[in-house]
Amino acid sequence: MRRVVFAVLMLFLATATAHAGASSSNFGEPPADPKTKSMSKYQAKLWVFDRCLIQQSRLQSKTREQVHSACSCYSSRVVDQMNKTEFAFFKEKSYFDDTTREKGYKAIDACKLTRP
Repeated sequence: MRRVVFAVLMLFLATATAHAGASSSNFGEPPADPKTKSMSKYQAKLWVFDRCLIQQSRLQSKTREQVHSACSCYSSRVVDQMNKTEFAFFKEKSYFDDTTREKGYKAIDACKLTRP
């Protein structure tokens, strides 16, 4: 009986520790990349292209050269489709707003990339 009580007590302590470490402040916005603040659309395409190469090569277990064309397609489509407000948000936050994210998913599919 003592073992059961001890096990239950340890389970509660472990759960409390996990909840304490998982506060909502740990899941805030990612820090903005200072480089995006003054980017032109051309520079943004290169920035998005670079991150696409990294992510897609990992997701697909391919070399960056193997996903080069598809990532070029993706970065051009997404950045070219951003309106002024969306591009301003991207420059400020270094990530896409909800409407641009939807455009990004469509570009991922059109360019035959893997969704994250």
